[in-house]
Amino acid sequence: MQASVSIISTVIIFLLMRKLYTRYPSPLLMPILTSSIIIISGLLLLNIPFDTYMKGGRYLQHLLGPAVVALAYPLYNQWDKVVKYKYTILSGIVIAMVSGLLSVYSLLVVFKIDKEYILTALPKSITTPVAMHVSETIGGIPPLTAVLVLIAGFTGALLGSVVFTLGKIESPISRGIAMGSASHGVGTAKLVDYGELDLSIGSLSMGLSAVAGAIFCPLFVYLLM
Repeated sequence: MQASVSIISTVIIFLLMRKLYTRYPSPLLMPILTSSIIIISGLLLLNIPFDTYMKGGRYLQHLLGPAVVALAYPLYNQWDKVVKYKYTILSGIVIAMVSGLLSVYSLLVVFKIDKEYILTALPKSITTPVAMHVSETIGGIPPLTAVLVLIAGFTGALLGSVVFTLGKIESPISRGIAMGSASHGVGTAKLVDYGELDLSIGSLSMGLSAVAGAIFCPLFVYLLM
């Protein structure tokens, strides 16, 4: 019964928030953001343990795998563009990963943050499952890393369009690389608003960033820390 309530309530809330976003397309009203806020607030107000919610929520979580695989379809449709810009995409992903590691490390060192928290924050631009594994490998705190990954995703989805506008970034390739490399799944989902090519490059960048992060992040820690 509890599992059914969790699933049905989550789906209803998401559909309502999606309808609201369709009518008022503001970054602040993104369904994944507003739905999360409502669900979390509901759990806190009703004093419902997270484990109780996840009796049904885990079934929705299992759908993340098929959802990621589904991103291969627009990628297939745009494969000729991917091949044409392969060097741009690969170099962009590497630059994004290295600059992300350097910026996080430099900022936290300036503010004299403990080493354990620096190691926790370094994988924040990698998709959650890989980020948690990398965090554990380098000595970070995996659950906190997952929270930082979520924050990075929401930040990119909320502010990405603003950055694109201010920077006059009109290339689908550039938008896809930027969002997929920095804001993984949440940011990539936002690219649906721009077009199939943006989404294709974003999904490819997200996947390759996970691979690059699993290599560069431990190497970065080994060399500099």
